[in-house]
Amino acid sequence: MSATRHRALGGGVNHVLDYLRRMQAENPSFFYAIQGDNDHTGGSIFWADATSRMNYAYFGDTVIFDTTYRTNRYRVPFASFTGLNHHGQPVLFGCALILNDSEASFAWLFQTWLHAMSDRRPISITTDPDRLIQMAVTQVLPETRLRFNRWSIFKETQEKLAHIYQSQPTFEIEFKKCVNETETINEFESSWVLLLERYFVMDNEWLQSMYNARQQWVPAYMRDTFFGDFSITERNIGLNSFFEGFVNASTTIQMLIKQYEKAVASWHEKELKSDYDTTNTSPVLKTPSPMEKQAANLYTRRIFMKFQEELVETLANPATKIDDSGTVATYRVAKFGEEHKAHTVNFTSFEMKANCSCQMFEHSGIICRHILAVFRAKNVLTLPSQYVLKRWTRNAKIGDMQDEHATELPNNSRESLTDRSNTLRQEAIKYVEEGAKSIHIYNVAMDALQEALKKVSSAKNQSPVSAEDGALSNGRNQELHAAGDTETVACQSADEKEKKIRELTTELESINRRCEVYRANLLAVLRDMEEQKLKLSVKVQNARLNLRE
Repeated sequence: MSATRHRALGGGVNHVLDYLRRMQAENPSFFYAIQGDNDHTGGSIFWADATSRMNYAYFGDTVIFDTTYRTNRYRVPFASFTGLNHHGQPVLFGCALILNDSEASFAWLFQTWLHAMSDRRPISITTDPDRLIQMAVTQVLPETRLRFNRWSIFKETQEKLAHIYQSQPTFEIEFKKCVNETETINEFESSWVLLLERYFVMDNEWLQSMYNARQQWVPAYMRDTFFGDFSITERNIGLNSFFEGFVNASTTIQMLIKQYEKAVASWHEKELKSDYDTTNTSPVLKTPSPMEKQAANLYTRRIFMKFQEELVETLANPATKIDDSGTVATYRVAKFGEEHKAHTVNFTSFEMKANCSCQMFEHSGIICRHILAVFRAKNVLTLPSQYVLKRWTRNAKIGDMQDEHATELPNNSRESLTDRSNTLRQEAIKYVEEGAKSIHIYNVAMDALQEALKKVSSAKNQSPVSAEDGALSNGRNQELHAAGDTETVACQSADEKEKKIRELTTELESINRRCEVYRANLLAVLRDMEEQKLKLSVKVQNARLNLRE
């Protein structure tokens, strides 16, 4: 980061740190860390609230690391880790202020973020094309598939080849077509050669460098890895969709936290609305297929619409058997009139497994029209369970947090504090929903809760918190500093932890007292309603008697 820009941040960094300390004091699951020197001016800062950490446990299979705001066009070197929730909406996994542009700084950031996420490594990560970021990802996440954002590459290509874009207006169209519409590696390779020859740019250094990096950004090379994209061009946009409209070139560091909170609240509201729409409205079914009805009950609304689109397309994409070895049958699936774009599906009846040459399921987690066409031909009436990713269903955040890609990446922290906290939180939500259904059930639930609180308090006094749990929950309030490059330093003593526990216990008791007040008020309201009903009933009876007279 330039010295001018660093000076422009001024005391704003302390403003951010004050916010982070306050948030962590309010919620021990709030995580933040500082890299570098003790005056907090030379090192980067990372933070993730409890919701971000919980969301990552459900949707951390694919990650977007956005450093758009790191460029000098913006006043704050802000970065974010995001992903996709079960509605396909952006979901936050953490934020950072990048105050030090170096490979070591990015490596620290990825290591710290991974620590906050209980060391659960994603399957894939999408970033801007940047050498420092690429080296850091390779070092910290060697098993994670790295992808460069195509939108950034297209934008930079337009700048690098401005003279060609101006003199050859069709170049941009054909360049994007070569990248976006080629389905196989061979198809891309031949299309690329033709493109360079047609526009006489065989020796262009920029295009050569992009070709050398093709495995990190050309879709044909990425189809076998999960990125959560519903179409080839869908993610061909900027990476900053979560904070777009909230953080811009005029946002100062003093304004950042306020805009950050607005973005978080806005997307939370959108998720709640999508949850409500999925639960309380029914989609229009377009076929008599039991599979469509099954999918409508399983998927969230947006994901179902995508599945429905694929299912309807099977009517125009017949499957023709071209080979049968006894255990595996091979089908050719093509749209009427587009036989040259045929796809190949291998189907194993015994295991009810199929794989398609388009690799849509591997890439997006949504089954493709080609496999569905084979299912239709084989009278497979319902979706086999292996083709329903829980992360796309309406129950994605209910029950145990399962890693559906467990065979692809190791998971070393199934018993982490974060996992246990998230599981308890989900169970508590279900408890509240059941307990509020009637005044009788509410009373029973409150009594059980009081008894459970006594047992938890007793167990807490008898069992000290382990060192491992302390580390995984941000050291029960730690800041991470660098010693050389990185060093973890505890920022609270055991006495402070005990003080915090006492404060939380007091707060819980206060909440319980308020609940008792609310219960008393609710009972009073119910009694008042019964009295009003009785009075109204008497009036109705009197009115009827008067009419008879």
